[in-house]
Amino acid sequence: MNVKSDLFIPDDVLSRKGARKATEIPEYIRNWLQAGHIESVNLTEWLAVDHVLLFQKITHEWGMDAETKEISEQLKQMNEQRIMKIIPAIGMQWLDVLKRLAINEQTMLFRSIAEHRSDSVRCWGAYIIGLDSRLNLTEKLEHIQPFAADHHFGVREIAWMAVRESISAELSTALQNLISWYNDPDPLIRRFAIESTRPRGVWAKHIPELKENPTAALPLLDAVKSDAHKYVQDSVSNWLNDASKTNPEWVRQICTTWIQQSDTKHTLRIVTRAKRSLT
Repeated sequence: MNVKSDLFIPDDVLSRKGARKATEIPEYIRNWLQAGHIESVNLTEWLAVDHVLLFQKITHEWGMDAETKEISEQLKQMNEQRIMKIIPAIGMQWLDVLKRLAINEQTMLFRSIAEHRSDSVRCWGAYIIGLDSRLNLTEKLEHIQPFAADHHFGVREIAWMAVRESISAELSTALQNLISWYNDPDPLIRRFAIESTRPRGVWAKHIPELKENPTAALPLLDAVKSDAHKYVQDSVSNWLNDASKTNPEWVRQICTTWIQQSDTKHTLRIVTRAKRSLT
C-alpha cells in the first residue's frame, strides 16, 4: 500500500466557511473533497461527498485497485446516496479486506484510514470498529475513543452511531463502561457518552430500554448536570428532552432535583433546554 504524503492546501481553502447549498460548492473544492485531500467544513459539504467515488480515489491512491475492484462494483450497484447507509457499507467492506491481511498489514491499513486527512475516510474507520464482531463492547468503546474525540464534527457524530447498536444490545455493560467517560477532562469524550445513550437520538434507532426506564442512566447524567461546557450541556438537555417524550413527569422531577442540588447557571441552562417540549 502506497500512502502519499499530505498535499499543500492554501490557507484560504482551509479557512473557508463553506457553501450554504450543495450547488454553491466551488468545483475545485468539490474535487478536493472527492479526492480526500481536504476536510468538509460544514454539514452541506459533509453531505455532498460521494463516498463511492471517494473510495475509488483512495484505493487508487494506495495502489489497491486490484484488491478493491469487486468492492467498488458492489458499492456502485447499491446506488445508495444516503450517507448513513453508504458509510456503514464501506466500513463493512474495509473490515472484510482487513480480515484477509496479516496483523501488521491490518494495523498499517487501519491506521491509514483512521488517521486520514479526510474526515469522510475517518468516518469509515469508526464503522470498521463498530461492525467488527471480533470485538466485545468494552473493546469497541476503547477503540472508538479517538473518533469520539476527533476535531471534526462529522467524525464525532459517526463515532457514536457506529457503536449505538452494540450499546443498545448490552446497555447495562455500556453504562458501566461509560461512567468513567463522564469524568474525562475532554468535553468531546463526555459528550460522546451522553449522545451515544440518548433514548431517541438523531439519525439512529431508539433505545427502548431507556425510553421506558431512563433512570438506568441517571448516575451518568448526574455526573454532568452542571458541566461547564456548552457542547456537553446541549447533549444532556437533549437527552432529557428525549426522555420527556415518554416520561415527562420523570424529567420534571429530575430537573427540580438538579436545581435544588446544583443551583448554577450551567444546570439552569440544561434544565431550561431539557423542558422545552414540556412547556
